[in-house]
Amino acid sequence: MAEHTSSSITIEAEPADVMAVIADFARYPDWTGEVKEAEVLATDDKGRAEQVRLVMDAGAIKDDQTLAYTWTGENEVSWTLVKSQMLRSLDGSYILKPAGKGGTEVTYQLTVDVKIPMLGMIKRKAEKVIIDRALAGLKKRVESK
Repeated sequence: MAEHTSSSITIEAEPADVMAVIADFARYPDWTGEVKEAEVLATDDKGRAEQVRLVMDAGAIKDDQTLAYTWTGENEVSWTLVKSQMLRSLDGSYILKPAGKGGTEVTYQLTVDVKIPMLGMIKRKAEKVIIDRALAGLKKRVESK
């Protein structure tokens, strides 16, 4: 059974403002170092992305992947892998909770299974790096608006 990696950060903005940045896939190349292209392939009846194609370049790992998104209320989004060149599976989520005076605690969970053999310890370290970079980029993007 795959173990997930998780981390949290507090962002000085309301949950709706944080979720607006998370949901703006077209701007991912502006603030996520690894995403070079993002294309929304399908949306739900509220206009939120249901399927997104991402072209990733994380140094040694380059991938063209499609993810399916599920929106739960206003403060949670999760995704799962539809197709990828490098990954067997990918499941993740952002969960937002109000924190303090106008802040938001953002928890990012990620589980990745690659097609190439990789030690569990190395895989978890890679997951942690991905999460930490994503949270730092998200915080910088939201708080700079």
